[in-house]
Amino acid sequence: MNEYQVLNRANWDERAAAHAASKDYRVAAFADDPAHLSDVVRFDLPLLGDVRGLRGVHLQCHIGTDTVSLARLGATMTGLDFSPASLTEARRIAEQAGTPVEFVESDVYSAPDKLGRGGFDLVYTGIGALCWLPDIRRWAQVVAQLLRPGGRLFIREGHPVLWALADPRPDGLLTLEHPYFEQPEPTVWTEGGTYVETDAEFGHNTTHEWNHGLGEVATALIEAGMAVTGLAEHLSVPWEAMPGQMHQLGNGEWQLTDRPQRLPHSYTLQAVRVSV
Repeated sequence: MNEYQVLNRANWDERAAAHAASKDYRVAAFADDPAHLSDVVRFDLPLLGDVRGLRGVHLQCHIGTDTVSLARLGATMTGLDFSPASLTEARRIAEQAGTPVEFVESDVYSAPDKLGRGGFDLVYTGIGALCWLPDIRRWAQVVAQLLRPGGRLFIREGHPVLWALADPRPDGLLTLEHPYFEQPEPTVWTEGGTYVETDAEFGHNTTHEWNHGLGEVATALIEAGMAVTGLAEHLSVPWEAMPGQMHQLGNGEWQLTDRPQRLPHSYTLQAVRVSV
């Protein structure tokens, strides 16, 4: 593995159990309520539509709560992630939920070799995934290789403007500090803690991340043989991206408290693999 994969996997491995135990992921609800879906997938439903009967793969699935939710909606789902600790939690959650999902350990770029080419109707990617990948064009090629002709990509992601913002300022001013466009070198973070409430303490706190502009993502997909069919920008995001400056909307989503219309918080992009 490359250095960035070693560092990032250690970070995710160490946090997987804490995420599964946190109230934020509401893992127990999957066992208690056979109709329970993750807040993320519930938000996606109006644009996602009917997935019954589709063969889908969830790239960078983490602990699998969104993957299980898609399976509950009628898709035959495979979840793929490079973190073995995350997949241990994902398999446990799926078993407790009584919802069959296949989980496969692999980095994204190796997915076609692990899962085969051209066999999926749906590639799903959720919030906070693309920032761990250094090359968006290579990712787009993977998506196209996984899909059958006519198959669909569905991705909701944090907006690249949001990722480019500086840490919150006391005066509430929003300032751009980090790259909006993909750069050859990563942005290196060394931060303890995690994005859920937990008392756990962690030792693997350095990560390498990359931003990808909207134009870069769309162009990469088009170059890979995909046709972009939808792009929506949203005024909310499913975690407190700017601590102290956001409020909850009541559906698992957070929004900037002061004039939220200043900031695109997240986006949904859809694309279809063009028949050849």
